[in-house]
Parts: sequence; C-alpha cells; structure tokens
Amino acid sequence: MTSIAQPAQGGTLLDAFIPRTAVVNIVSVVLGAGLVGALAQVSIPLWPVPITGQTLGVLVVASLLGLWRGVSAMVLYAAAGAAGLPWFSDASSGVSVILGPTGGYILGFIVAAALTGWLAQRNWDRKILGGIVAFLAGSVSVFALGLPWLAAVLGLTLEQTLEFGLYPFIIGGVIKAVVAAGLIRGGWEIAGRVKRRGDVD
Repeated sequence: MTSIAQPAQGGTLLDAFIPRTAVVNIVSVVLGAGLVGALAQVSIPLWPVPITGQTLGVLVVASLLGLWRGVSAMVLYAAAGAAGLPWFSDASSGVSVILGPTGGYILGFIVAAALTGWLAQRNWDRKILGGIVAFLAGSVSVFALGLPWLAAVLGLTLEQTLEFGLYPFIIGGVIKAVVAAGLIRGGWEIAGRVKRRGDVD
C-alpha cells in the first residue's frame, strides 16, 4: 500500500494540506515570490551570472503551487524586483537588472514555473524520479531563455556563452533538482500520513 496521498490529478502538494480559496491563492503567491527572493540572497559571486538558490526556490514553489499560482509568484518576483524591491541576487533591484545579463534567467523563472507547475499537477513530483525529471526540465527552460539573453546583452560567442552561463551551473542544477524532488516527495509522504490519520479519526 502506498504512503503517498493521492488527491485527484490537478492537485498540488499545497492543496493536500490547505484547500484552495482566494485568500490562500494570494498568500501562497506572495510567499512563493518571497521564498525565491530569500534564496536569491544565498549566492556564490561569479561573473556575469552568480550561483544562487533562486532556481531551487522556483522549482519548489512551482511544484507546491502548480501552474498558474507558480507563474503568478514568478511574475510578482520579477515585477516587484524591477520596481525596486531588493530581492534579486545580492539584494539588487531595478529594471536595469532585467535588462542586464541575468535578465533572461529571471524571465526564464516564469517559464520554468509554468512547466514545473504543469508537470506537478500531473503527479510527476509524487515520485523521486518523476520529480527529478520535472525539475531538470524546469531548470533547462531557465537556461533556454537565459543563455540567448546573456549572449545578446554581452555580445558573447556561443563558446563564451556556454562557458559563462551554463557550464558552471550544470552540477548545481542537478543537485537542486534532486534536493527539490526529495523535499516534495517528503511532503507527499507527510500528506499521506495526515490523510490516513484523518480517515482513522
């Protein structure tokens, strides 16, 4: 017998604990953006793209919230940061960050949240392997926008773009995907136990 809670397809881990309401949706979006902003401050300085905890936050938030709430959280993160809230990496903010070398990665978070959230609503994150695949796919989508943007802003060659914008992040990206998959799987385990206790009561 599985220990994982199995709500209907389309439900996320957050839904397994808290029913959706307008208030829950708004609060979860704000908190999701805040989590990414907080993890952005966990960074290893590297030019032109620092290594940060942002992507881990994006993956976890998207899996918890699903497609539309996850996308909304990332749009809020990008918009509030552009408006002056200092929660991009190294407490930076402003439109100049979006238009700068790392702007494509920030916009890529929105695409990553859409893809990861969509996969989560189709139960990919309820098993370790499925979660890893979903989170790696989300990470790839960040680079799909980030790398061309980086190259265009700095006028880099393909070799330089990969050297500065991809290679230093491959191992970290895999680690983040595994960590995120483990966290969400653990959350589903807890949700299953809570459900069984409720059924017994």
